[in-house]
Order: sequence, then structure tokens, then C-alpha cells
Amino acid sequence: MASAANANMNAVRETMDVLLEISRLLNTGLDMESLSICVRLCEQGINPEALSAVIKELRKASESLKVHQPPWTHENTLWGIYVLAKRHQQICF
Repeated sequence: MASAANANMNAVRETMDVLLEISRLLNTGLDMESLSICVRLCEQGINPEALSAVIKELRKASESLKVHQPPWTHENTLWGIYVLAKRHQQICF
């Protein structure tokens, strides 16, 4: 049983490594943590195109706020991505 769990973890790690390499080739600017969050959101039913639009929107907003406000906490960023993706998905459907 433990060897099956190890094999599964290795497969997940390998898949994420391949996705990260594709992400880098496409110049997405996503690190491993951000990419894994995006994958989990897509696995939970978030539309990938809507998620992409939200990430772009957040990057623009982040750039304009850098001078005026302190950095977002990790939790607020994740929640913001989730809420905006859900909102965008509702608009698209």
C-alpha cells in the first residue's frame, strides 16, 4: 500500500514538473505554488479561461496598488482569485 502511495506521489510530482516547464515555456510567470493552486481550482470546476482572465486582472490591479497599499497576504490572494474566478464563471455561463 505504501509503495502505491509513493508511486502516486511521484506521478503527481512529475506531472507538476511537466506543467511547470510548459508554464515557463509560455512565459506565464507562475511559480510552482501558483501553478498548483490553479490546477486545484480547475480540478474543482473553475473554468481555465476564466481563471486566466482573473489572474491577468489581479496582476494589473496589483501593479496599480503596489505604490499605494501593503502587499496582500497569501490567504487574501488565494481568496481573491477564487472569488473573482467564480464571479467570472457566473458571467460567462
